[in-house]
Amino acid sequence: MEATDYLGPLSLVPASVAILLAFITRNTIFSLAAACFVGVLVAGEGLLGFPRLLVGALGNEGFSWILLLEFFIGMLIAFFQRTGAIRNFTGFIERREMTRIRVQLIAWLMGMFVYFSDYFSPLFVGSTMRSLSDRYRVSREKLAYICDSTSAPVSILVPFTGWAVFVAGLTIGMGPIADASDAIMLFIYGIPFNFYAMLAVLMVGAIAGNLLPDFGPMRRAEIRAQEEGKLVADGAQPLMSEDLTGIQPAQHVQTSLFWNFVFPVLLVIGCALGAVIITSSAKPMEAFMLAAFSSAIIMRLQGFSLNEITDTAMTGIKGIMPAVIILAFAYALNDLSAALNTADYVVSITQVWLTPQLLPVLVFLITGAVAFSTGTSWGTYAIMVPIAIPLAFSFSGDQLSPLIYCTLAAVAGGGVFGDHCSPLSDTSILASTGAASDHMDHIKTQFPYAASVGLISVILYLLIGCGLQI
Repeated sequence: MEATDYLGPLSLVPASVAILLAFITRNTIFSLAAACFVGVLVAGEGLLGFPRLLVGALGNEGFSWILLLEFFIGMLIAFFQRTGAIRNFTGFIERREMTRIRVQLIAWLMGMFVYFSDYFSPLFVGSTMRSLSDRYRVSREKLAYICDSTSAPVSILVPFTGWAVFVAGLTIGMGPIADASDAIMLFIYGIPFNFYAMLAVLMVGAIAGNLLPDFGPMRRAEIRAQEEGKLVADGAQPLMSEDLTGIQPAQHVQTSLFWNFVFPVLLVIGCALGAVIITSSAKPMEAFMLAAFSSAIIMRLQGFSLNEITDTAMTGIKGIMPAVIILAFAYALNDLSAALNTADYVVSITQVWLTPQLLPVLVFLITGAVAFSTGTSWGTYAIMVPIAIPLAFSFSGDQLSPLIYCTLAAVAGGGVFGDHCSPLSDTSILASTGAASDHMDHIKTQFPYAASVGLISVILYLLIGCGLQI
């Protein structure tokens, strides 16, 4: 969709409608569709603007990539189910004297281990641990929270992930940052100031290990799961359909934990890590494609019929469609927000408040607001880094200083913070998908945790800002 003239406060209408309706109706698909429809009317595109928006937002390489990623993930999960791989993995883990707390801690550790892709991590951890967490009556909302809050926060803390390369790359040419090497060093020096990401990961571990008690809606969800055995709330709409989660293991074929589970997982991790080393990009779609095709070949060699393999793959694709539809409308809404200059408006109404002492905390809050409104961290970084970092350099006389490091970290953490609070976030949608949780239930239960960490981060940025020597 082409950019419109400056609309000011009206640019906030589509995202506001989506967020408001999502919390009122608990129907994410309807809320996003309604927001897109209202948005094209606000943009003056008329009724025909709606199909044009969808064609423009979805008929591109970016959405095709995530569509294929979802399809291959659905196929691989279906193969895991049909071969009994997840059942076998669950049995293997249970022989290690599992408890409810240990299951949650394993999910937390797995989320941190698979740090190289925020798309791969929540889907892998959720689909792998779901059967085990179900057995120990961990609510789907809790599993989605663990998946979500150990993916992007870890990705933005590790200096050789795609997130780090992207954020660092945006600073090249600013102040004394002459090349990629300088940019990565700037990113590394900023890591200790990325309070939200660090605290979010630590909080997941504390909650999972029962060092901190659950609170808010999550506490109610956990009580429901433990006392009533209801892993999802009444009326919930899990993003992974029962067509996929209900696939029964085959009884007529002898399968293997290693070949049907460990080997495909190693392929995904090895391919993604190798791609990070070689290309600085995790290539999760290609990794899942390789794992799905390899799993199909292994199943055929084990005695599964070609029709059975194909039917299982199609069931996997069918089961992942609720998430695909939500992602489609989220992409369309992001495109609409960009055309309406939503982010520029949010930034413009706050720039006049900026002082060197308040810069880190205001940058964190503004970045969070933009990410919340648009549902994308990377898109937010592309907007905020070129604004915030030159401003920080102007305050520091074009010299590297703690203000520069702190401001870059505030942008990095603020994007994740807004993403965690927003029902429009693609990574949160993927976390809901991996955990087979109702998406709005995931957002509602995660929000108090994200807000608590966000508040602590605000206080720390205020203290840091007051102590900075400009």
